[in-house]
Amino acid sequence: MTAQVVLATHNPHKVEEFGAIVAATRPDIEVVGYDGPEPVEDGVTFAANALIKARAAAAHTGLPALADDSGICVDVLGGSPGVFSAYWAGHAKDAGANLALLLDQLSDVADPHRSAQFVSTIALVVPGGAEHVVEGVWPGRLARAASGAGGFGYDPAFVPDGQTSGAERTVGEWSAAEKNAASHRARAFVALAPLLATL
Repeated sequence: MTAQVVLATHNPHKVEEFGAIVAATRPDIEVVGYDGPEPVEDGVTFAANALIKARAAAAHTGLPALADDSGICVDVLGGSPGVFSAYWAGHAKDAGANLALLLDQLSDVADPHRSAQFVSTIALVVPGGAEHVVEGVWPGRLARAASGAGGFGYDPAFVPDGQTSGAERTVGEWSAAEKNAASHRARAFVALAPLLATL
């Protein structure tokens, strides 16, 4: 029997990516998109915003709800853009403009100081039941220019740690399968999977 979990986002890229991550380890769980109203994300942490979204989706659909709040945290910027990653260049949520602004802000920063992390915080809210929050962190650094057409958001400029020296690629140059196996969301899901078993 397949259990349904609603993913509290209107971003089709996130639904596709999250569905693939879940299917790889929990084929008995179907991730469905959310078509309800978007709540105001006025939290100042990833966890607060993830809970706001998951609570709204659970209340609207009556289904267990997952919500991911994620972003890129750049060390030399004190952890920014962080929770403001989607709005870094303004409220239009223009991914290209966000990436261009971030790279411009770091244009004079030397390579040893371009370290960054993708962070994903996932909230699970069961209607009338428990609430859980887990986190995944994907360390790396920012390239000097975007490269690759894969992924979305800041992916074309993010170079994950652990790659072979001299053959490093941005996530924009990775396949979807490579990203889904290693990303911050995949890392968060490792912590989330035991909680889904209780649904």
